[in-house]
Amino acid sequence: MSRVEFWQGNTACAEGALAAGCRFFGGYPITPSTEIAEHMARSLPKAGGVFVQMEDEIGGIASVIGASWAGKRAMTATSGPGFSLMMENIGFALMTETPCVIVNIQRGGPSTGQPTMAGQGDMLQCRYGSHGDISPIALVPASVEEMYSLTVHAFNLADIYRVPVFIMADEIIGHMRERIEVPDKVQLSERKPVIDPTHPFRAGCDLIPGFPTFGKGYAVHVTGLTHDDRGYPCTTNPEMHEKLVTRLFNKVESVRDEISLFETINTDSKVVFISYGAPARAVEQMLHDHPEAQIGHLRLKTVWPFGERCLSQFPNAEVFLFPELNLGQISREIERHTRIPVISIPKIGGNLHLPQELWEITERYL
Repeated sequence: MSRVEFWQGNTACAEGALAAGCRFFGGYPITPSTEIAEHMARSLPKAGGVFVQMEDEIGGIASVIGASWAGKRAMTATSGPGFSLMMENIGFALMTETPCVIVNIQRGGPSTGQPTMAGQGDMLQCRYGSHGDISPIALVPASVEEMYSLTVHAFNLADIYRVPVFIMADEIIGHMRERIEVPDKVQLSERKPVIDPTHPFRAGCDLIPGFPTFGKGYAVHVTGLTHDDRGYPCTTNPEMHEKLVTRLFNKVESVRDEISLFETINTDSKVVFISYGAPARAVEQMLHDHPEAQIGHLRLKTVWPFGERCLSQFPNAEVFLFPELNLGQISREIERHTRIPVISIPKIGGNLHLPQELWEITERYL
């Protein structure tokens, strides 16, 4: 069963979090994500949860980490400048294997840039913004419905893999309004139980340790320092550091094809568009306007980790065309995984690619 709503993307994100069992939100208002915080402020107390507006984004992500260790599904939402402030604590969450969801409704940057205009300039920041070797998970909605469903999915991934998971939407998707069918119930995953209480960071063959929730009788030392399976710091042991960080990296990278979500159209095509987020809608409109043209489309829902199997869905591809609301960030990642030419179609300034613009570029390759 389901009900029909007409929601803004940011509202759908907040409602998805509530449906997923999120019971703590810690954050700070920032355009264009503020509606998420406003909705959670109204709705979380009614669901038995807690909303806290912190003094800044640093405090916001810190409170989310604490709430997660107390056993709650927890989330924050921000945009580019706030995302930058969160980076040190995001690194802490990665090192301590803290499940949480971080929503970034992207706008034009650098710095405070264009607060009310769309961008996708933070895509590499979520992958490489924290120092050290990391492998985060980042989902990219292209509709109001996906702002709901991918938020639910993000909480499940966070608990399964014990990692922060990013929702990397953009201002257009965050502020647009669409009809959405809201399910009465969503599927939820649970955190893995602790394997050995005396070694709470000991992982099994899946490289993922169980989660020792505070207040459940576990004696756990949680530190951002290099640590052993007990959680005790061990900062001058090269072998220990290599073992720990390699596991943190591989627990995500080893299953990147399973994590990767994408959709394909016209897989026999020679000319193929790759897109994510708002630009995908311009590509879909262009395909609708020119049904006679044999043009493929690969729409990424998961950008990190990148699952290269999605490219093999187009065995006849001779060129990949890639519109992004940045100067070509993920197109560079695609180049690492294919010998097929990748043509970046960048656009910054806040406006979306127009279908006619994309068609004029496509005609050069047909």
